[in-house]
Amino acid sequence: MKNMVTLPDGTKVPAIGQGTWFLGEHPTRLKQEEEALRAGVGAGMTLIDTAEMYGNGKAEELIGKTLPGLKREDLFIISKVYPHNAGRRNIFKSCMASMKRMGVDYLDLYLLHWRGAIPLEETVACMEQLKKEGKIRRWGVSNFDTADMEELWSVPGGKNCAVNQVLYHVASRGIEYDLLPWMREHHVPVMAYCPLAQGGDLRRGLYDSAVLNKIAQAHGATVSQILLAFVIRGGDVIAIPRSGHAEHTLENAGADQIVLSAEELAMIDKEFPAPTRKVYLDIV
Repeated sequence: MKNMVTLPDGTKVPAIGQGTWFLGEHPTRLKQEEEALRAGVGAGMTLIDTAEMYGNGKAEELIGKTLPGLKREDLFIISKVYPHNAGRRNIFKSCMASMKRMGVDYLDLYLLHWRGAIPLEETVACMEQLKKEGKIRRWGVSNFDTADMEELWSVPGGKNCAVNQVLYHVASRGIEYDLLPWMREHHVPVMAYCPLAQGGDLRRGLYDSAVLNKIAQAHGATVSQILLAFVIRGGDVIAIPRSGHAEHTLENAGADQIVLSAEELAMIDKEFPAPTRKVYLDIV
């Protein structure tokens, strides 16, 4: 991968990784999905994101089936803990269960999936304990708005947060109003889920956009590749598109080579304007 994003501890990860939402849930597709994940790793998409929520662990099991034969040290594996499991009572069991399903003995990054009833101070303390025990290398959050990040920063150890994973794509630019500037000011990368708008489903007609198709044609690329190039354009956002097909995964990887011009970005801004007011985040 040409484009890399630097985490707060100096670790560099690919700007385009692989998501696993909805993967691993259909037995007839498992082999195909394994091949897709392997193809992505071979193309440099070595960051793989999952969660205990995805298919009630089935996505993690899919990763476990995919990893044999791959070098663990070359991979950056992420999972997420349910909010109701993010306290002293359950987080350690949840983390171990996730690792067991994937057949690994540590996670590169462990995220709180979204805010819940358990106090942030307790969750952060547990995350720090998991780090001390060597179960995770670093931790972060997901679906945190600016106010959530401010609160996190006020908690002991909260500034050790490595990333915030949120919804972000060309037709859903709410984070650009205040969250993304806050993250940049505090040098914490954003991880963008659904960067392809779920293949366009989150924005009807997105893939029919004359602007996006014109830009894609100019680059000899696909609309999907332009969408990914847009998301990673700033150098501090990691995109995690999901694909269950090797050819689509390799297509996603090809977006790493595309650099959008100032003129093209202006065209996109006109077609899909950045927000002029605060937009609250969805949760996935």
